[in-house]
Amino acid sequence: MNSLPSQIRAIDDELSKRELALDPGGYFIIYLDREAELICAKHYTNVIDERGLALDPETGKPIPARGKVQRTYETLFSGRTAKELCVKIFEETNPCSVTMLDHAAYLGREFMRAQMALESGEEYVQD
Repeated sequence: MNSLPSQIRAIDDELSKRELALDPGGYFIIYLDREAELICAKHYTNVIDERGLALDPETGKPIPARGKVQRTYETLFSGRTAKELCVKIFEETNPCSVTMLDHAAYLGREFMRAQMALESGEEYVQD
């Protein structure tokens, strides 16, 4: 019989494989600044084409989903907690750089995961 933590991981692993619609407002790269004890989120703009691909607004070329990409971020958000970061992005930024509810929910989950990793000292890798 599977334990609850392994069942939860299996559900999350399966859901991570689903197709996602990309937010025309852009995307975030989330990481920890352990020295400053901050959760950081770099916001990058993009253009979504008719195929649903994210394009670099400067070059018009598709942005690869994997590997290193040399791009300049639009805004750097940081906070000590997931809540602080969410307030900065969703309540204090006008216009908000997140335009889709599923993207907002995803960011909230990721910011909580990052906060837990910051508190525990565990590694954080964005899903």
